[in-house]
Amino acid sequence: MRKPFRNNRKVRKAKQLLAQALREAQSGIRAVRRADPRQAKSYQRAMAQIGALRGRPLFFPYIGSGVGKGALVELADGSVKLDFITGIGVHYMGHSHLAILESCVDAALEDIVMQGNLQLNAVSGEAAARLAQVARLRGNALKHCFLTSSGAMANENALKIIFQKKFPAVRLLAFEKCFAGRTLAVGRVTDRPEYRQGMPKTIAVDHIPFFDPQKPRESTKTAVRRLKQLLGQHKGQYAGMCFELIQGEGGTHPGSRGFFTALMEVLKRNRVAVMVDEIQTFGRTTYPFAFQHFGLGKYVDVVTVGKMAQFCATLFTAEYNPKAGLLSQTFTASSSALHAGNRILKEVMRGGYFGKTGRIAGYERRFHARLAKLARDYPGEVAGPFGLGAMVGFTYAGGSAAESGKLVKKLYDNGLMSFTAGKNPTRVRFLMPVGAVTARDIDAACAILRKTILALREPGAPGSSKPARILKR
Repeated sequence: MRKPFRNNRKVRKAKQLLAQALREAQSGIRAVRRADPRQAKSYQRAMAQIGALRGRPLFFPYIGSGVGKGALVELADGSVKLDFITGIGVHYMGHSHLAILESCVDAALEDIVMQGNLQLNAVSGEAAARLAQVARLRGNALKHCFLTSSGAMANENALKIIFQKKFPAVRLLAFEKCFAGRTLAVGRVTDRPEYRQGMPKTIAVDHIPFFDPQKPRESTKTAVRRLKQLLGQHKGQYAGMCFELIQGEGGTHPGSRGFFTALMEVLKRNRVAVMVDEIQTFGRTTYPFAFQHFGLGKYVDVVTVGKMAQFCATLFTAEYNPKAGLLSQTFTASSSALHAGNRILKEVMRGGYFGKTGRIAGYERRFHARLAKLARDYPGEVAGPFGLGAMVGFTYAGGSAAESGKLVKKLYDNGLMSFTAGKNPTRVRFLMPVGAVTARDIDAACAILRKTILALREPGAPGSSKPARILKR
């Protein structure tokens, strides 16, 4: 194939100059810092304008300056935050990563901004091939990869593939507290009825209890019993079951291999497709895919990915390759997403991220150890840690949604970005920038967390917004 002009000497020199300029811009970003008071009025005006356009304010008063450094991000008001939520798992390489800068320059040199079903460039094929290769690491039959523009669309495509293959079956199975997106179809899979207010019913979905680590055998038996009951009640009507192996939005809950295999064996005997939603879990366990971490490759028919890969995709076996016309999109991904995602996949596969002694396992151990110490120091207020790999969470104030929300907002004010997940209990969760985070960042995040919890329990302490009160000793 023709050599791309981005290998031209002038382009290489331009990349060097851009990298130098970025390093200079990052030189002042060293740690968390407060906003510049001189920027307050203009920043508030910008926030108000964005809120008015959206019809509601942003969750965080966050407008980025366009530059960051690893886990640190600078906002337009001059403040610097430690980003441990990363756009809910999207900014895997952190902020202003030099390799991502270079890949996006390559994308800017493409002749098209968006690539799609009708016209695509070589990078689309490279990204799809690399992702499919990674998916087959522990042995499975995932042969095909269809790129798409969002995680919800990847799940939509997965459902279409499964329904066509299993026609005339019309029902789906999923776990309680699962999240698959908010479109008309996958919004039915998501176990949050409040997200569907006023929406017409599209597909029939039945939910099965998820794994309980406190009662592993009992919860497994309960889930299998419920699955068999539903299969008997609606004979031949189930096309597939959607598996979230680690529930992210549901509260950072991992399952177990025994739990999943018990269900998947029943599904296979009943010729029900196994779909695994890896939109959030991809790149965050001891293997690239969570289904590989749990050793489930032989059961999987369809898998979806997104977030950290920048582009999204639906992977499927040859058996589930759909008929022509079922899948087609004007935009499958932007050139920048494809170039950046391709670079990220290269990095994670050669950067020592995976395995029991890999970087992700090391981050988990460090973060969990500090959260466990926090739970010991504040029993009854902090419980955990929970999660697996680079998906970390804890319970605050007994899992109160209101109190957890207050903590998240106060953490943001103090320079640490987190988010909530789950319901009864609600958990505070972190999705750290795996490709940029350091041990020092984890320690700094936990120091802010400790300081903020102390301030909330003892008004008047440093970092508290509440007036001091006299405490009985």
